[in-house]
Amino acid sequence: MKASHLVFIDETAVTTKMTRLYGRAPLGERLVAKVPHGHWKTLTLVAACRVDGVTAPYVIDGAMDGPAFLAYVEQVLAPTLKKRDIVFMDNVRTHKVAGIREAI
Repeated sequence: MKASHLVFIDETAVTTKMTRLYGRAPLGERLVAKVPHGHWKTLTLVAACRVDGVTAPYVIDGAMDGPAFLAYVEQVLAPTLKKRDIVFMDNVRTHKVAGIREAI
């Protein structure tokens, strides 16, 4: 098995709730800052890593779920795969939906 055939899938997310709890201001001055309130938004980035770099990046507006992951695999990841590639992914429920194995 060659390292060039290994494909690792990982994902990360960011939300507008990710704001600092503390800040800095000049001594004796109050820190004034704005944070989003009430309109939370989540963005998820999923991509595949190969020995020669990142491939098949995809951003989802919202949290990752089974149908979104299946769409990623079918429409973004699968076209980048070559014969004898081995795909590694986390052991999470969203990665175990029907159709993932067949798409890969």
